[in-house]
Amino acid sequence: MSILIALVWIAVVTSTTLLLISLRRARPPVAEPAPRLHDLSEAAFMAGGPGAVVDAALVSLLGDGRLAIGGPGIIHVRPGARAGDPAERAVLLAVQAAASGWLYRIRYTAMLDPAVQEIGDALAARGLVAAPGSGRGRRRWGMLQALLCAVMAFASIPITIVTLALDAGPRIPFALAVLPALIGGLVTGIVCAKRAGRRITAAGRAALREIRAQHLGNPAPQVQTALFGLRGLQDPYLRSQLVPAAREARLAAAQTRAAGHRRHSSGASGSSDAFTVPVVWCASSDGGAGGGGGSGCGSGSGCGSSGSSCGGGGGGGSSCSSSGSGCGSSSSSCGSSSSSCGSSSS
Repeated sequence: MSILIALVWIAVVTSTTLLLISLRRARPPVAEPAPRLHDLSEAAFMAGGPGAVVDAALVSLLGDGRLAIGGPGIIHVRPGARAGDPAERAVLLAVQAAASGWLYRIRYTAMLDPAVQEIGDALAARGLVAAPGSGRGRRRWGMLQALLCAVMAFASIPITIVTLALDAGPRIPFALAVLPALIGGLVTGIVCAKRAGRRITAAGRAALREIRAQHLGNPAPQVQTALFGLRGLQDPYLRSQLVPAAREARLAAAQTRAAGHRRHSSGASGSSDAFTVPVVWCASSDGGAGGGGGSGCGSGSGCGSSGSSCGGGGGGGSSCSSSGSGCGSSSSSCGSSSSSCGSSSS
């Protein structure tokens, strides 16, 4: 029995030590001096991923009349409308390419635009966000360690009872001997798994707090949407249009992802429709810095395929859930079936 106690301690301590070392080595390098966010589009990406970037652009375009709402959830471009930045240009291009004008489809398509996706590449290059999917293995490692420690903690009770009944155990009951190691491994595994799932780095959270402080007194709807996602949008009319659009995009993504899995299972060739193209950069799983993004798996809106599903700001920010945690590209992203992206998965 003493050997079993020693093995439990060795296994937990070894796994915990290696996990902590792996997490430390996985920290992305941070540029010196401390990097800052260049504009509100980068702030929106930090707060809620590509969905928040598009939401802020939509708020700006709808707010000054360059886009008009012609029916529930249907928009069109006013004659002569011009984009003020790449995100707005992506939205206008998506409107022009949309056959129906449905807001949620336009939102989704704009999220796929390389101009929006490449914001994530720039942030990752400066060490403000971690590469999508980089923490997937460590997150699973931490959760597996926590699960095994919990199972062993429960199993130690009957083992202790049996050894006491047979009077074959050590002086200290088995459960008491291994419980400190198991509790430590359980807590450490959960904490490490949560940390591995974070997309925004410490430098990124500091940069986001800084730009929020700079625009603290700016009540413009597009600014507040960029800084806090749709949670920061106070205009009731715009909220009534954008929040349902975000929700519908998430539902459409879930259906597309399921259809993609079925096609993949049957060996059918992929479609060229925009809804079958995976989004590379998703929302941060830790909800931005300070919780302003309000993101999390299952909330917000989303877009996905068999590769990934992510969303931006369905009322609280954005979300990301994916079988592969997302994917990253050092150049461009999933704008078409021929664009370069690496899929891996808020």
